[in-house]
Amino acid sequence: MPKINFVSADGVTRTVDIPAGWTLMEGAIQNGVDGITAECGGGCACATCHVLVSTPWAEQLPPMTPAENDLLECTAVPRSPQSRLSCQIPVTGPLEGLTVHLPERQT
Repeated sequence: MPKINFVSADGVTRTVDIPAGWTLMEGAIQNGVDGITAECGGGCACATCHVLVSTPWAEQLPPMTPAENDLLECTAVPRSPQSRLSCQIPVTGPLEGLTVHLPERQT
């Protein structure tokens, strides 16, 4: 299981094991990571699982879909070039050590 690092808005890092094939959002919810609301349960319909992915990791992620791109315009914290929805990022072995930053709020 790849280890994924979630950094809260106040700088605290929480590392969790997430099974390959799950999404970052599923792993965060199942491990009680604060800062991921996921109101739609991963249906790419609410933008409450917004994360910020650092540039070197962003290149290893699947491309953003048009639906994800549209929803990122609706985040509680302004979108940045590193913005992604964690429900749209499947965990794979090469993402071992991925670090994502959580915005100060989701709603």
